[in-house]
Amino acid sequence: MSGFPKDFLWGAATSAYQIEGSPLADGAGPSNWHRFCHAATAGPLLHENGDVACDHYHRYREDIALMKDLGLQAYRFSLSWSRILPEGRGRVNPAGLDHYSRLVDALLEAGIQPLATLYHWDLPAALDDQGGWLHRDCAGWFADYAHRVCGRLGDRVTGWATLNEPWVVAHEGHLQGTHAPGHACPGEVPIVSHNLLRAHGMALQAGRAAGARNLGLVVNLEPKYPVSDRPEDLAATRRADAYMNRQYLDPVFLGRYPAELAEIFGADWPEFPEDDFKVIGEPMDFLGINYYSRSLTRHDPAAAFGQWSSERHPTNPRTDMDWEVFPQALTDLLVDVQARYGEIPILITENGAAYTDPPSVVGEPQDRLRVEYLRSHLLALREAMDRGVDVRGYFAWSLLDNFEWAFGYAKRFGLVHVDFATLKRTPKASARYYSDVIRSGGATLAP
Repeated sequence: MSGFPKDFLWGAATSAYQIEGSPLADGAGPSNWHRFCHAATAGPLLHENGDVACDHYHRYREDIALMKDLGLQAYRFSLSWSRILPEGRGRVNPAGLDHYSRLVDALLEAGIQPLATLYHWDLPAALDDQGGWLHRDCAGWFADYAHRVCGRLGDRVTGWATLNEPWVVAHEGHLQGTHAPGHACPGEVPIVSHNLLRAHGMALQAGRAAGARNLGLVVNLEPKYPVSDRPEDLAATRRADAYMNRQYLDPVFLGRYPAELAEIFGADWPEFPEDDFKVIGEPMDFLGINYYSRSLTRHDPAAAFGQWSSERHPTNPRTDMDWEVFPQALTDLLVDVQARYGEIPILITENGAAYTDPPSVVGEPQDRLRVEYLRSHLLALREAMDRGVDVRGYFAWSLLDNFEWAFGYAKRFGLVHVDFATLKRTPKASARYYSDVIRSGGATLAP
């Protein structure tokens, strides 16, 4: 096991709706998540919302000072589309764009590279009213948004992700109904996924035309392992992998969807125009991978969707999200991605763990389980790099405890504790540990 390269990029990540607060401030328009959280039927959200969150919109300089103290070299954040374009297209809200310009300048002043994500699930409500990602024109609306933002910030932002985790948008928002817009219709999933991928390709083109550089896509990948070597379990595992993982990477890199998707969706699987894949396959500068856990897969004829069920190992440790801690899957995943899609620079754009931290703290919170999670996964990452995978950087999720979507404020991923009653920030032991790893260049990963 060797150390990390000297130019390896160490950072942390957040997203706009989860930390910013003030979703309607200074001329911003509502997003689908703002509306979803305030809907009377939003039971899964524990009746909580992102109206205040971490108040990063006003406290970003305080948070940048924390980043600098930790020694972060880069910060991955997302932009609120409806803060910049209140109706999703057309009129620009100067105050919204000015906010992100100030954020970028403050990061650069602190010596921290800004990496911006254009879309982290918060669609302008005005576009949701027109069909959202079910509307084919939404890809063009997104490209126009990308062109405007990249034209303003592209001279200073050092990296851009078009989309964050399109699978979650499609699966949680249109199949499960637990995320905005709250639909539960299997036939919507392939349409939404395809339009998201078209939007990604068109945004790459639009961003480059506006002068942006270093553009890519961020996907969440969960390796699927069969519970047995029975043929039906192996086939179920291939279906599950096609649905969650290859549905988004095969079109980008191979120009086609996995064959298993037609089997999964049956009559709901549409025919897509061949020219769409030329747009979807627009070359990228990097691939962002979010990794948290793996799943064990078995054939399940009674399953409501796909005829498989997912399980967690019965004895391995789990996080507060009930996700199995299995760092070896990160190594396996990275090796498999390079073998299937070829050599492309990879960023680990999210990796982290939720554990039960108290609502308020005195002194440094001792989150030893999170420290061990980080240590073991950084070792697994280093093993993949030693096996030839071209990984250029690592972003811990998350910088701050935040609004965790359908879980409200009940799940804490942060390196920095946030007391949501007072908004006081307190770095945890995991923050100090990660800071030591950064300062050593990852040469020492002892807990």
